[in-house]
Amino acid sequence: MPVKSVEQYIEIHEKWQEELRILRKMMLSTELEETIKWGAPVYTLAGKNVAGLGAFKNHCAIWFFNGDLLKENTELLQNVQEGKTKSLRQIRFKKGEEIKTELLVKYIGEAVANQKLGKQIRKEKQKLNIPPEFQTALEKDEELNSAFGKLTEGKQRDHCAYISEAKRENTKHGRLEKIIPMIKNGKGINDKYRNC
Repeated sequence: MPVKSVEQYIEIHEKWQEELRILRKMMLSTELEETIKWGAPVYTLAGKNVAGLGAFKNHCAIWFFNGDLLKENTELLQNVQEGKTKSLRQIRFKKGEEIKTELLVKYIGEAVANQKLGKQIRKEKQKLNIPPEFQTALEKDEELNSAFGKLTEGKQRDHCAYISEAKRENTKHGRLEKIIPMIKNGKGINDKYRNC
């Protein structure tokens, strides 16, 4: 059952209800707008993600989507997955640990200020690796090549990954046959999971 409200999210996470309520109250005292994204509370400014709340088995956390840009308030920040995430940072809380909202508000304030200034982590443009089977199909079919060129870079990468992740040649060819009509119709392989 998808989470539709922050209240529902808090109710589902019984172990962390007290901590989530404290964090939520603090977030609602800022100028950020509350919403649900990816099944969890997210706080935005002008539609841009600034922070979020999360409850896990051993901790609950406040997330900063551009946490790597925080320079004044960094003491409590942790990289979510060292070596994998570039900008996402979090502050974790264990059960029974005091949540010092007056300190956390400084982190939120800096994150909001960064968002207002339009600061963001610049992502390096990834080179598109087209699998050989797919490259051959693109060269043989002008309509397919043209349609593929009109897709967003993300959709192009998704299609290429879908083919290249297959281990067996006949699976790769089967996947290629599946995506050709999708590409010609301007569809991405993951469109059913996106709001597009």
